[in-house]
Amino acid sequence: MAHLFAGEVAYRDLDLDIVTFLPAGTPWQKADRSISTAGHRWEMTRLAVDDVSYFEADDREVLREGWTYTVDTLAEFGDDDLVLILGADAAARIPTWRRPNEVLKLATVAVVPRPDTTESAVVEALPGGFHWLGGPELDISGTMLRSRLAEGRSVRFLVPDAVAAYIGEHGLYAPEGDPPSL
Repeated sequence: MAHLFAGEVAYRDLDLDIVTFLPAGTPWQKADRSISTAGHRWEMTRLAVDDVSYFEADDREVLREGWTYTVDTLAEFGDDDLVLILGADAAARIPTWRRPNEVLKLATVAVVPRPDTTESAVVEALPGGFHWLGGPELDISGTMLRSRLAEGRSVRFLVPDAVAAYIGEHGLYAPEGDPPSL
């Protein structure tokens, strides 16, 4: 829901034509963690945006072989008016990304407030500027959702209904042998 809310705020505040959601294919910064398959991430993204006319899901990263890097994805768009929408926590880490200066040349960065990351931390990471978007800090993260499911706890109202149904159908993130509580 936090990703959808970020897309909504950016769409309204920046008068965007469309907001594209791109699930990561093989994210290099998560190489040390076990993550759901790209196919599952794609389906959940597709389901999450399906009923919003100005949202779309794009599968280019999940189809790409090898590590996926934001800079490569932005370059594929070839559009001068790209806006990269990030939570403040992700924006503050841009300097650790592959070819961060090129990322900043390819897209305008729009930042949504996130708990535990201040606007000043983003200013330090992105001294060239960015759009700080309004809205409350939603303390919903993939890590929190996966943790709740692994503990057998509900994520109802924390993810779209269609995504909750998909998680349940596929037994994603549930304790071994237990169906997830949705």
